[in-house]
Amino acid sequence: MKILHCADIHLDSAMTSNLDKEKARERKKELLAVFKDMVGYAANENIKCIIIAGDLFDTRNVSAGARKEVYNIIVNSPDIQFYYLQGNHDDGSFISSIDEIPDNLKMFGKQWTSYKVGHAGQELNSRDIYITGVELDAENAGSVYCSLSLNVENYNIVVMHGQEASHISKNNAQIISLNELRNKGIDYLALGHVHEYSMDRLDARGIYCYPGCLEGRGFDEPGEHGFVVLDIDDVTGKTQTEFIPFARRHIYVSQVDVSDCESTFDMEKCIRDYLENEAYPSNSLVKIELTGAVDVETDKDIIYLTKRFEDKYYYFRIKDDTTYKVDYMSFEHDVSLKGEFIRNVMARADINEEDKSEIIRYGLQALRGEDIG
Repeated sequence: MKILHCADIHLDSAMTSNLDKEKARERKKELLAVFKDMVGYAANENIKCIIIAGDLFDTRNVSAGARKEVYNIIVNSPDIQFYYLQGNHDDGSFISSIDEIPDNLKMFGKQWTSYKVGHAGQELNSRDIYITGVELDAENAGSVYCSLSLNVENYNIVVMHGQEASHISKNNAQIISLNELRNKGIDYLALGHVHEYSMDRLDARGIYCYPGCLEGRGFDEPGEHGFVVLDIDDVTGKTQTEFIPFARRHIYVSQVDVSDCESTFDMEKCIRDYLENEAYPSNSLVKIELTGAVDVETDKDIIYLTKRFEDKYYYFRIKDDTTYKVDYMSFEHDVSLKGEFIRNVMARADINEEDKSEIIRYGLQALRGEDIG
């Protein structure tokens, strides 16, 4: 039996942190399209169960169009059972907008809820498969562990949404204590909240998994994104898991060392060589972080450099993380505003050398009329 585990889809996310209004609207539609494509993948692969481990939506102000589309996707997939556990971004607005919850949409609450979904195998001694989940809040976050009761003879999937930790935090409802879940008879702990795929052992019996978000939305979410398919063998009941990359667009954050560059032209060539070597797809979102130490007199036009590459990708950005190499003695008698500024900064005994370099960098950018960012 195959079960799809996804989380953190964040439908109707604003997507405006980097993109203009037009592309932000396009990306919002793409998130919805990727969710629909994922359900189509499940249908094609004969996957009968989809676990959504929180944050299906991004905000309480979900548009009517997004709610309707998700509802239509679910009701038009009657052969698939959806097990939807709400996360910290979900607030019930989708469910409250539905006059009648579809038969193939299963929900969880503030107390443990279990659903029998099938058998691990065809043999007489094969285990039943159960999906059990709970939505965490400030009131139940510390007490749900002692109330979890599983039949160890079953194949047990437990669904939760939050950040895993080794102990309980009573002050944060989004913290999940792995210690309190060990040796409870869990075979697969389906988690949501962390936007990067990861999997590890929970105990001698079970594993825990974050599938990550379905589609990266910003430069804090680089790398591959998708979902996990859990395959419970029909004969042995043993489990295999596979991460399925599924994002429409990829997000790349890369560092380019420009220490040897003496001009904007040199930096352009350095960036171009790097990008040609990496061969990122043109539909990607790319952020280049310039690193290294350059001479204080080096010409460095970040706006120009950005313009040179922005038409090659869906979105392109350069962040200047370089530091300056300053021959301070050469400015000892410089009568320019730049020389006076550098001498004043260097004379400050209450500022360390690293901070002085940063202050000089931003100050020189301002003196040249560059944007400071």
